[in-house]
Formats: sequence, C-alpha cells, structure tokens
Amino acid sequence: MEATTETAGKTKLEGLSEKIFLDRYALKDPNPDNVQVGDTVLVLTKDDPKFPKKEVGVVEKREGDTIHVRLRNGEMVVTEADKALRTLECTPEEMWDRLAKTIASVETTPEKRKEWTKKFRALLDDWKLVPGGRIAAGAGANDELTLYNCYVIPSPHDSRGGIMETLTQMTEIMSRGGGVGINLSSLRPRRAQVKGVNGSSSGSVSWGGLFSYTTGLIEQGGSRRGALMLMMNDWHPDVLEFITVKQNMGLITNANLSVCISNGFMKAVKEDLEWELKFPDTTDPEYDEIWDGNLQKWEELGKPVRVYKKVRARDMWHTIIESAWKSAEPGVVFMEYYNQMSNSWYFNPIICTNPCGEQGLPAWGVCNLSAINLSKFTKDGDVDWENLRTTVRHSVRFLDNVVDATPYHFPENEANQKKERRIGLGTMGLAEMLIHLKIRYGSPESLEFLDKLYNFIAREAYLASTEIAAEKGSFPAFDAELFLKSGFMKQFDEEVRNAVRERGMRNVTVLTQAPTGSTGTMVGTSTGIEPFYAFEYYRQSRLGFDKQYVPIAKKWMEENNSDTLPDYFVSAMDLSAEDHVRVQAAIQKWVDSSISKTANAPANFTIEDTKALYELAFDLGCKGVTIYRDGSRDVQVLTTKDENKEGKKETARESKAEKAAPVQDVDEVPPTKDYRRRPLKLKGATYKMKTPLGKAYITVNEVDGAPFEVIVNVGKAGSDVFAMSEALGRVSTLFLRFGELPDGNKARLLIKHLKGIGGSGAVGFGANRVDSIPDAVAKAIEFYLDGENSDESVASTNDVPMNAPERDEDGDVYREGLDLCPECGAAALVAEEGCKHCEACGYSRCS
Repeated sequence: MEATTETAGKTKLEGLSEKIFLDRYALKDPNPDNVQVGDTVLVLTKDDPKFPKKEVGVVEKREGDTIHVRLRNGEMVVTEADKALRTLECTPEEMWDRLAKTIASVETTPEKRKEWTKKFRALLDDWKLVPGGRIAAGAGANDELTLYNCYVIPSPHDSRGGIMETLTQMTEIMSRGGGVGINLSSLRPRRAQVKGVNGSSSGSVSWGGLFSYTTGLIEQGGSRRGALMLMMNDWHPDVLEFITVKQNMGLITNANLSVCISNGFMKAVKEDLEWELKFPDTTDPEYDEIWDGNLQKWEELGKPVRVYKKVRARDMWHTIIESAWKSAEPGVVFMEYYNQMSNSWYFNPIICTNPCGEQGLPAWGVCNLSAINLSKFTKDGDVDWENLRTTVRHSVRFLDNVVDATPYHFPENEANQKKERRIGLGTMGLAEMLIHLKIRYGSPESLEFLDKLYNFIAREAYLASTEIAAEKGSFPAFDAELFLKSGFMKQFDEEVRNAVRERGMRNVTVLTQAPTGSTGTMVGTSTGIEPFYAFEYYRQSRLGFDKQYVPIAKKWMEENNSDTLPDYFVSAMDLSAEDHVRVQAAIQKWVDSSISKTANAPANFTIEDTKALYELAFDLGCKGVTIYRDGSRDVQVLTTKDENKEGKKETARESKAEKAAPVQDVDEVPPTKDYRRRPLKLKGATYKMKTPLGKAYITVNEVDGAPFEVIVNVGKAGSDVFAMSEALGRVSTLFLRFGELPDGNKARLLIKHLKGIGGSGAVGFGANRVDSIPDAVAKAIEFYLDGENSDESVASTNDVPMNAPERDEDGDVYREGLDLCPECGAAALVAEEGCKHCEACGYSRCS
C-alpha cells in the first residue's frame, strides 16, 4: 500500500496503487497497433493464467510488433505490443474530470450540469469520495459497461428453461462488470420427481455448481473475474448439502455461499426444537405458474407443502458453525430480520445479497456504490464535521445521478431500480481516522464514537435524499407512512422523520458498507470499515505478489524513530473476534442496507467460540456474520509472511467472493511441458457403463503408466448426445496431453472436476451410481487408475466396437434416434419416419 503524493498539482500514484488504478479504473486503448514510443503502458511481464504479473512502464522503442518498455523500477522489458495496454488516463485528475462530467450530465438544465460538474469534481478531488469500481471504470467509457457493482436476479424458475434463462442473465451481467447474487431456494430438492421427463431432479446444489463453473469463465469488462453469491433458505431440503458443499472439492469453487436464517430457526436453536425441511408439492397444478421461491407466499395461498425431513435445529446450526470454522463458509444472513429492518419491506422483499454480502436486494435489484474516505476528515484531533457534512450531501446526489447515467441491459433492472432508486453510500479509511484521533479500534471508546459518527452520516444522507426528493420527486414506490414503519426508520429522530413526511424520499435505501478492497488499496488507506490487516504485509493478486506498508504507520515510525507503535495502532489480528462483531453491530445500527465485515479469529479459535460469536451477532442486531479463522484456507489474499518463494504458487482473488473459493494444491502447479503427440500403439481398456442417457463406452489409454487419452461414445452417430460425448472425450484428452503434474495428479484433477456432475437423473446405487456422462468418465478414469472394475461396467481390450449395439448382452434395447430435446433438454427425442418428436414435452421437428 503506497501513499499518494501531490506533484505540480497532480496526484501521483506509486507502486501497487498505480497498478490498480491503471489496470482497473483508468481508460485504456485496447488496440496494440496504437502503442507508440512515449506511451505509459501496463505490460504483462509474467504470462500465466493463474499467476500473472503486470508492471507499469513507458515505451522507449517499437520495432514492428515488438516493444521495449522501461519499467518504473528501471528494468527494460522486451515484449509483444499485444501484451501491453496503452493508458488513456495516466492520473486520477483525468479520471475525476471524466466522472464529474458524466455523472452531472443527467441534470436537467445546462446551469445545473455546470454547477454539479464543478461540485462533483471538488467532491472527487483528493479521494474524498472514492466511486465504486464499476462507476470509476465505466462512467463515460462506453455504453456497454454497467455502473452498478452487483445485482440480484430472480430465483431461477424451477425448470431447465428457467435455469438456462438465469444462467444467461448472470452471464450478461458479469460480462459487463457486475457481480451477481442468486437464491437457489426456488429449485426443487435432489431426487424430487420431475414429471415431464419421468425422472428425478439432481437438486438445487448441482445447479449452483453450474452457475459457479460459468462464473469462473467470465472476465468482467476486461479487468477481473466474475463474482457470485449463492444463497439458500433454512427450510430447503437441500440446505445440509449446501452448507457442506465446499467440502466436496470441485463442485462450487467460484462463489460465496450464505444460508438465509429466519427468526424462527434461531428460536428453534435456542429452545432445542425440531426444524422442518420442506418444499412445495410440485404436483400442484399451479406450481409452475406460481412458485417463485417465496415459501411464505405459497403457504399463505393455502398451497400444499411436503415435509421432506425433520432435523434438530441445533444439529443443523452446529453443521453451519463447524463448516464456517473449517473454511469461513457458509456465511449467515439473518434474512427475516433483514426484511423487518428494510425500507422496501412493504413492496419489494429482500431475497439475496450481492457477492460480498453488504447489499441485500430484491429480485432485479442493484447496488450502486461509492465510499467516503474518512481518513480525509480529521483536523486538529477531531472530526472535520462540516466538510464531512458537505461531502455526504453531495455524495448522495452523485449516486442518485448514477441511476440515470448508467446503461441498463435488462428492462427488468431498469424498471426495478427506477421504481426504488436504491443507492449505497459507504466509507473507507475508518481505521486510519481512528488512528488520527488516537482511538483504539474495538475499544468501548471506539464503539461510542462509531455510534456518533455513523448516526451523523446517516442523518445527513437521509436529509440530502429528502431535499433531492423535494426538487426532483420521490422514488415511485414511496409511501410515507409505510416507509416510516420500517425497523430502520423507527430509529431516527423526529427531524429526519418529519423531513421524510414533508419532502418525501428520493431513494429507498441510502447507505451500505462495502469492502472496498481494491479501491482502498489504490487510495492507500484502510479498506471499508475493517482495521488494517497488518502494518507490513504481502498481497497476492492478479497483478502479482507485492509487499505493502501502511503509510500512516511507516510515517509515525520514521518521525518518532521507533519500531514500536502506540496501542491505538491496532491490526485485525490484535483484536478479538468479539471486538470485530461489536464494531459491526455499532455501525449496522445506522446502515439501512448491510455491511461487508469479517470477524478475524486466531487459529486456535474453537467451534464453540464460533458458535458463541454467531449468536452474539444475531443478538446484537447484525444482519449477517462471516468469520475468518487464521489458517483455515489454503490461500489468503493477505499474509504477513513472504510465501512467494520459487516453486510455490499461490493465488487469491481480490474480492471476498474470490477469497472464499477453496484452492486445491493440485490446481496450483501449472503445466511444465508442451503438447505430447499420440504414439502409434497404446495400452488401455474400454469400460461399458450405464448412464442416464444410455450405455457409454469409455476408453482410457495410457502412456508411461498414466492416462493419456479418453474416448467417449454414447448414443447414435449424428445425435447431439453422440456429439457432446465425443467432444467430452476430445477435451479430456487434450487436458491429459498438455503438460504434466506429479504423481498422476493430472488425471486425478480431471476426475475431481468431472465427478459428481449431475443431470436430470441417475442410474445405479452407492459407489456405482452414475449421475451423468461426465460422472461416468470420471469413474472410468478412476477405475483405470485404481485397477478396478465397477459391478456395472465391463473392462475389455481396445478392439471393442465403439458404437453401442441395438441390443446389448444385458438385453437392453435402445431406440434409434434417442437424443436431447432442444426445447426441454430431456433425453427423450425420438426419430421416426423422417421426423423427431419429444416424448417429454411434445416438441416435434420434421426434416
């Protein structure tokens, strides 16, 4: 973390701060042909898909497609022009000019546009307001990038078409820079009947795996990977599987997980009662039309519910606690309490949060974020209250204007956001402000101060929103009396409540405390409301491995010629987990949305300690809680140890969503050799296995004792099933032929990623259960490695015919033309007399 400095009226960024600014937020020219001598560029110095490294430099020479770049540290790099991004904005001032003009452009008159361009430019100057990452990167850049950081999309409709629609929505949002939250509770549980295909469901968790996998493939707006939050309600029959899914390595690796906890469940925990896991009766004739994941609404309509099982509430709670203790997931969101406090309680229920957990949202809701840098608002040992008041007031208008300045790619998003005009003004630099004020973070004195500070911010923000409402109108869904009945509004004094009655309210919610990981690091202050992680540490990111110093601590030690900091310099691990939660609760009181906050705990923190902490968070009025026990993850974003040694690879994604993904050691060793060609003769075996789509013939061939080639055949030539099976074999073969991993780990890694993938049904039981063709391939490779045959498979030599017979030795007959239906996705498409028809949904097509 490098401090910013002022040079000739320009804000100069150094080290990682400059790299983050240029990589994520500054405008860039993507055309390598435009890279010229004298240009400042961000150049890829280590081209590795998992462990890249980028550096800032100036182009000193160009010869054809080759450029010579002088890095900031003086080194010269010779590389291709397409590995360098030419920056169009080299200083924060250039970005601030762009943002102020763009966000003020939606004002209704030329005079207003001029006035607010000037005010917004002053607001942004010196990082007093740090816009959310999507605003900084997208405002004024083009018409494609959303200015919203995160979205919640409706729970998937419980059908293949509904799931694919949700996948499409998620992909579109992520590709334009937004993170996504999805509540999976609308999907029927594992093994529930699916009448249309005469089969059973693979369950909500398996579909969560699909959303997770897709998230890992998406790069957002050219700067970072997608971010995903998956949630499940505490009544869902799959909730126990959801809680422990990350212990089943490989199924969900690119998402944060949280369980939505009700007041009723917490009552059952405290009173040691049974808890019902239940789901709507899917045979109800109106199920497809009405069911949207809202069980309360379903029951209020008098619709039938099936109780799948009863569990002891304390046992389920213990499972959540134990999993969080082991791996920091799942988090917990007290969703019923959240809705009781929510200002949108009367028209738009909260169903999920964004990937970092700070913004609970309704279906099609968005989070519209920026953060006030509190480190800029101390003067003479006190808070500079007047400047802070002005900054809060102008920041509310800045964010309200974003609602009209951003492009909308789904009409549902636009309709919902313009109905409620939800914004999220937060803070960063809190820990640095406390150090300036010589207040120890987490102390009783700090809790008293935090109540005063965040009450002040909330009051000024709400009064600003009422003033904008008087000028421009309230959000369309505003109803003063209902709005004032929310749990949050009941806390305000009469001045604020009367202002809401008399002037209205421009925004349904105004306040959010986001993590600000990258923006806070870029600015050089503490992130979000967190304490400093440490005052000297290492940070692993997609920009490389960097040693960081906290400027305020470094400055104090230099000025006082001392290596020992005063006790009000407190780091995350100096605090107890309870200190973290009490700070969160003190701030949560004055935040109408929620808070991204991690309760750091030492390695010896016990399961019972964790249980007590989670229950304390509920009792104190927190809307959610997440714990991170030191060492509970293979990889951390931040560490106090220099662990970037040669041969040891580690990575961690920069958002909390990425931090949550478990990383397997076997994934961390990149290929070391090029593609190996196929020898003339191979040794191997063919496995005949029953799958939900018919008999599969899976050939595993080896080279030097390790699997080298996979051939998969299912169904008839020319069918989609046959084509996808052949493609699966070819891709698996390519994976096995590229590079090496020690001790056969490449094949084991392939098994890990294919095993357990589920479809609409399964065949077999126990160890011989096959959930899908990919699952069958994983089992065949595993059998080959272990020298075993399953009871349901037959190993043979490689001269077995590759096409399954009309009638095999088991007597099973497969009709010609069996294929996947393009309408419903079921394996029920039958070819007859030149036509194809689906026995599941009635789809037909004639050639």
